[in-house]
Amino acid sequence: MAPFLVFWLAVCLSGTWAVDRGNFKTCDQSAFCKRQRALKHGESPYRALLETMELTNTRLTLQLINDNNKVRLLLELYRLQGNMTRVKINELKPLKPRYEVPDVLIREPPTEPLSLLSQDENGVVLSLGAESQRVILSARPFRLDIMEGSDVVMSLNSRGLLAFEHLRMRKDTSQADPEAEKKDEADPANQAEAAKEEEEKVEDGMWEETFKSHTDGKPNGPSAVSLDFSLPGVEHVYGIPEHADTLRLKTTDNGDPYRLYNLDVFQYELYNPMALYGAVPVMLAHNAQRTTGIFWLNAAETWVDISSNTAGKTVFGKMLDYVQGSSETPQTDVRWISESGIIDVFIMLGPTPKDVFSQYASLTGTQAFPPLSALAYHQCRWNYNDQEDVQSVDAGFDKHDIPYDFIWLDIEHTDGKRYFTWDPHKFATPKEMLQGLQDKKRKMVAIVDPHIKVDSNYKIHTEIQSRGFYIKNKDGGDYEGWCWPGSAGYPDFTRADMRTWWASMFAYDQYEGSMENLYTWNDMNEPSVFNGPEVTMHKDAMHGAWEHRDVHNMYGFYVQMATAEGLIQRSGGVERPFVLTRAFFAGSQRYGAVWTGDNAAEWDHLKISIPMCLSLGLVGISFCGADVGGFFKSPNTELLVRWYQTGAYQPFFRAHAHLDTPRREPWLFGPENTALIRDAVRQRYTLLPYWYQQFYNTKKTGDPVMRPLWVEYPQDPATFALDDEFLIGRDLLVHPVTEEGARGVTAYLPGKDEVWFDVQTFQKHNGAQNLYVPVTMSSIPVFQRGGSIIPRKLRVRRSSTCMEHDPYTLYVALNPQRTAQGELYVDDGHTFNFEKKEFIHRRLSFANNVLSSVNLAPDSQFSTSSWVERILILGASKPSKVTLKTADGHESQLEFDFDASMSVLTLRKPGMNAGVDWTVMLQ
Repeated sequence: MAPFLVFWLAVCLSGTWAVDRGNFKTCDQSAFCKRQRALKHGESPYRALLETMELTNTRLTLQLINDNNKVRLLLELYRLQGNMTRVKINELKPLKPRYEVPDVLIREPPTEPLSLLSQDENGVVLSLGAESQRVILSARPFRLDIMEGSDVVMSLNSRGLLAFEHLRMRKDTSQADPEAEKKDEADPANQAEAAKEEEEKVEDGMWEETFKSHTDGKPNGPSAVSLDFSLPGVEHVYGIPEHADTLRLKTTDNGDPYRLYNLDVFQYELYNPMALYGAVPVMLAHNAQRTTGIFWLNAAETWVDISSNTAGKTVFGKMLDYVQGSSETPQTDVRWISESGIIDVFIMLGPTPKDVFSQYASLTGTQAFPPLSALAYHQCRWNYNDQEDVQSVDAGFDKHDIPYDFIWLDIEHTDGKRYFTWDPHKFATPKEMLQGLQDKKRKMVAIVDPHIKVDSNYKIHTEIQSRGFYIKNKDGGDYEGWCWPGSAGYPDFTRADMRTWWASMFAYDQYEGSMENLYTWNDMNEPSVFNGPEVTMHKDAMHGAWEHRDVHNMYGFYVQMATAEGLIQRSGGVERPFVLTRAFFAGSQRYGAVWTGDNAAEWDHLKISIPMCLSLGLVGISFCGADVGGFFKSPNTELLVRWYQTGAYQPFFRAHAHLDTPRREPWLFGPENTALIRDAVRQRYTLLPYWYQQFYNTKKTGDPVMRPLWVEYPQDPATFALDDEFLIGRDLLVHPVTEEGARGVTAYLPGKDEVWFDVQTFQKHNGAQNLYVPVTMSSIPVFQRGGSIIPRKLRVRRSSTCMEHDPYTLYVALNPQRTAQGELYVDDGHTFNFEKKEFIHRRLSFANNVLSSVNLAPDSQFSTSSWVERILILGASKPSKVTLKTADGHESQLEFDFDASMSVLTLRKPGMNAGVDWTVMLQ
């Protein structure tokens, strides 16, 4: 084994290492970021050439000129359906094409006509359809203002930080074309440009850049793009994951910008803007009047600066401004800087949070609808040693009466880190192992990473090599780097033919030992290259005509896309896939789940899992979770229990641990802790009908499943920065216990007209208050919103599939001021047949003492054998009698109990089928 790999394994197997920040660039060490950040805001050198303006039915185009170097750009402005505006800026005549991101948008966004309202020598005013919405394009300097009435919603280039480094010939190399140089010299504009370029040559890093021992050759020279956005009236911005930071993004004036560059960051630090495994270049801005969004469609390394005129002001300082009559409007300014590509930005104008979710979903699609079992509990570790170990862990769950659905295998299950294979000694009969799980209605996930062992006897490698599917180095040979197998090649997933071939490898006759209950985990797909710059691929590696620097942040997106397609194809398009990815980009939600990577068994890592998943949900990726218990280090029993209690209320619920940690199956910490973990996992299983309905809803709408409180209470400033509690859908509020030794938590219950019910005690609390909740080790503070109906399945079995035909219990939480409503969604739980209208979708309502179930999808066809076995009505009065009326007109009296001390009415054994119309009348 090469010395480097031995060193890397020593690092990875050591429990004492933390992130080595010296392995990763700061802005000052990233030449383009340093160069762009050195530009100070002021008057922009760009002006709009209004005489070049063309306005068609679908877009406006005009040229911009940089008065410093006379380079011209082409501006395209589109009004899109759904209250969005698209702005594209590219070179008018680039030396060669600049990269424009493909495959992320689900279609070319449909446009609506722009109409010219006025024009003079200073600029133009365009209508955005709605009577009061306009775009003002100012010519000198170039600036865009989006207005609603007299209010500026957003301004572009108002701080003069638009920058567009044009492609150019390097003047000090033999690559230059002598004829082209003669023509250049004859043109006065080009002479000025050449003089400017001579000045620019003195800057380091424009044509070549060195970081540690790695040199990045830049044959295209400097190519960065940058644009600033001003958001008047805004103090809170969110999004741009992935960062281990608070939900509300911080200002970056006194440190580095937030970085978006997919990296394998070993044991990452918290509360800083360092890049992590994924990058979604989407930011949301919110105040009590409006929510907007910015989607910066660029896959190159990107830095985002945030400044605010209220940053650092104390509450006293803000009060002083108010008393003194200060007229300064709060404002947040954001600047995006990318290394290459073009400016292609979508401005989502809301105005509500859910409008922004819908707008973004219309561009990049919604969260893939997972199989129901994927929403249950997953048991993972690096690594379960062999088939006997898998069988023993599986039996342990049954012995201790803890349900689970998936057991996972990490890299050691393969034959020498050759993916799509099994270790011939430890996993000699994989189908037998999988069948044993299938017999219990359980499943397995096996890892398939995108680094391929260079081995002439390994079919996957020889096929990729012979087809020319590997990424190339700058000299044209196959790019090789070090990863888990040693020397590895990296397939070029940006190629559609490579993705098609990769997908075909998941066919049952290709992936030997696989069965229909085997699913896939894509790790290390940033891509991770142990001996590469910043533990990733050299930027001058080649994907066909494009450098890796142009496409880097999309690599993991493409790997997950190809893998998900493979799982779909192997079933003939029938079965929904489940694929977990570590690296991701805008649009990754269409292909499966993500997790927050290699966290640690520390209380702060438990806390940060909440804002990290909330941030992902805001930008479309709802299927998020963190390694329960922490990947690195070993949790004490209190931390482990609290992490299970938190993870049970996050979308992706998986325990995972490092190879070097002691075993931590849930029953290894004494009977008391086993019971606490069992209870947390069982709570997850009882709520699976609600989780499943929420994922169906996000598939349809783009609304996040796990969401910040401000999404549902957008006018309540008390919710804007909260990130230690969250909502699941609209109706469950969760405030996990994330402090060591906690004896209580303070939960903010929003909504002045709301009431909230503790789901364990059924105690009622008014909204718009901070509620102190005493806790013990068994406590998970969860509240159901008054005015909601939540279905549960209380007969918890060994796996979710075993519960398919079990009955429902309905929890009806009343609010006297409104009708209580909920939904019940049922389908087969695993196929795409729901797209053929094979499902049940019902509206549950309680009003005027009548509880009813009404069909929301009368044209759908599906039946269930599940029934309603119990109804609990919280906040009820005692009736004299209760009558059930079914769709066939049959009436019967129901037995009931009433707890006057808690105002809880329990209706026993109503017995009606969950998929038909019925009413229950209280008299």
